[in-house]
Amino acid sequence: MQISVVIPAYNEADTIGATLAALVRTPGSGSDLEVIVAANGCRDATADVARSYDVQVLEIAEASKTAALNAADESSSTFPRVYLDADAIGSPELIRALGEAVDEPGAAGATAQRVLDLAGCDWPVRAFYRISAELPAFENRLFGRGVIALSEEARKRFDRFPDIIADDMLLDAVVAADEKREVTMAVRVEAPRRAADLVRRVARAREGNDEFARWMEAEGKALGLARDVSSPQRTSWLRDVVARKPRLAGDAAVYVGIIARAERLRRSKTYSARSGWGTRSS
Repeated sequence: MQISVVIPAYNEADTIGATLAALVRTPGSGSDLEVIVAANGCRDATADVARSYDVQVLEIAEASKTAALNAADESSSTFPRVYLDADAIGSPELIRALGEAVDEPGAAGATAQRVLDLAGCDWPVRAFYRISAELPAFENRLFGRGVIALSEEARKRFDRFPDIIADDMLLDAVVAADEKREVTMAVRVEAPRRAADLVRRVARAREGNDEFARWMEAEGKALGLARDVSSPQRTSWLRDVVARKPRLAGDAAVYVGIIARAERLRRSKTYSARSGWGTRSS
């Protein structure tokens, strides 16, 4: 089975090497994986680092994840297609497992279990993710894992990626609940190291969630994408986490504080969710 792996990358010179090494320089890697790195708006050596791994590299002037995704899609005709974040570490075995999952009858999309790399993170970051890990928002969802595989039929359900932040929510929306699969293998995702970086990431995520809800109302439903895309309840941290595990109350206070700071950032006059979407600044 030939599988296309699409990796959009913005200023990822420090992380793209590890991602690509896991795919093309580990035992079991082979010619069945078509890896495409779409470096967009990069001001660092992302493209040069990627080329050193002998993968296809596209360079796009605009710093836009959706432009990168569209350019990579146009460059590949191979399915299944796996969309992988530039800081998500997955093995060839994982990519093949995802490809096999969406090739099963009745399946259309698949993702992996998520393992967060919290090494060297500030204590507020670790506290935030102890709460996040307990939230039910990711149950039977494709987003939030750093990797999503689609079958050819599922990818044909929409044309180009629209200019929205939450591209992973779009991919989740095109796949019905009974068409989703989660493989038993994990993908390792790098968490923000500093609390300030986490605040920016949370602000961008929440902006993306709200933007996606508006897009679904304006355009998504007309395209037949009216899946269950309801946003998680904003009090889920209390009802679904602290109520069941009171020992996490201290972590919950940090969690709420991070979200409050993210909301203040979103409301500031200088904030723009599209001013740079790299993992350490979003």
